[in-house]
Amino acid sequence: MALLHLAQAAGWRLQVATVDHGLRAEAAAEAAAVAAACGALGLTHNTLRWHWDGRGNLQDAARRGRLRLLADWARGQGLAAVALGHTRDDLAETFVMRLARDAGVDGLSAMAARREAEGMVWLRPLLGLSRAELRGWLAARGIAWAEDPSNADARFARVRARHAVAALATAGVDAQVLADLAHRMAEVRDALEAQAAEAAAQAVTITAGDVVIDRARFDPLPAELRRRLLLAALIWVTSAEYGPRGADLLRLRDAAAAGRAATLAGCRMMVRGAELRLLREARAVAAVAVPLGAVWDGRWQVSAPDSKGLPPDLTLRALGEDGLRACPGWRDAGHPRQSLIASPAVWRGAELVAAPLAGFGPGWRAQCRTPVGVLASAALSH
Repeated sequence: MALLHLAQAAGWRLQVATVDHGLRAEAAAEAAAVAAACGALGLTHNTLRWHWDGRGNLQDAARRGRLRLLADWARGQGLAAVALGHTRDDLAETFVMRLARDAGVDGLSAMAARREAEGMVWLRPLLGLSRAELRGWLAARGIAWAEDPSNADARFARVRARHAVAALATAGVDAQVLADLAHRMAEVRDALEAQAAEAAAQAVTITAGDVVIDRARFDPLPAELRRRLLLAALIWVTSAEYGPRGADLLRLRDAAAAGRAATLAGCRMMVRGAELRLLREARAVAAVAVPLGAVWDGRWQVSAPDSKGLPPDLTLRALGEDGLRACPGWRDAGHPRQSLIASPAVWRGAELVAAPLAGFGPGWRAQCRTPVGVLASAALSH
């Protein structure tokens, strides 16, 4: 509610949405109250409804569902960004929650005031203010707001973190101190990411959707930079929102240091002489199928030499072992067998129409999404 009125006072062009998660009986009335407040300000308002399928962690599922709903709504309205009302207290609580999970530098870094996700820009303009300051600002103007009762339910980790922050404040470590520390961690993270990007420019080549790492340049790097390069490779190869962290990623780093092959989170790491090659694991994409023209496995698009007269029932699936046997010249393509069986191919039922990376099907092309972040500086090999 404070964000709404402050943004209006700042002269922003606004449209407003409230997500009703369907988890509390009061939520519908609260959304109606927001709609009434928007009406008084001359603003349009939409209530977006989310339904939990009962799978996974409820709070995480609600967060992800909320972001998807808001991103789709914002794009539909032609909006440039979505503003969220996170505060300094949220920074401090998130820091304590992640500290309890033994998070590293990235996990302890402050949430960004601006970020991109779900194809939308997200803004957090209130991170420098506390909840108490916002409540005081609203009360001084006679503006009512709703309190979510789940914010007092100690079954939730965030509520327990809130109590921990309050206890720390009695020792002089208040939310401001924790938020400042989270910001410093973000600065450390950004410095490490910049160094990892420099290392990628020297040690990494992207070829046929695989990440190829020069061991002579990779092995001498500090352990944290090696970890970051491997994490960036895993995220890109698997099109994941977040990559594996903690002990699993450290085991992969140790395997790379020892020159051992390994698999993790749908990604396969091969050791070929002086190179590490990270590629998609074939079994992870064996059941992935989309119509021709759609994006396959989050990063591949395949185009025909001539789109006229194409059958309408063409699909993109992994080439697989059966498809590879139908490509007599696949060795001439210069890519490893394991890369090719996990590569995109065009099928019509059980008939292989094209496998661009295996050299089957004249004129067909497979284009992989360009890496971003740490791997954006890596060399591209075609």
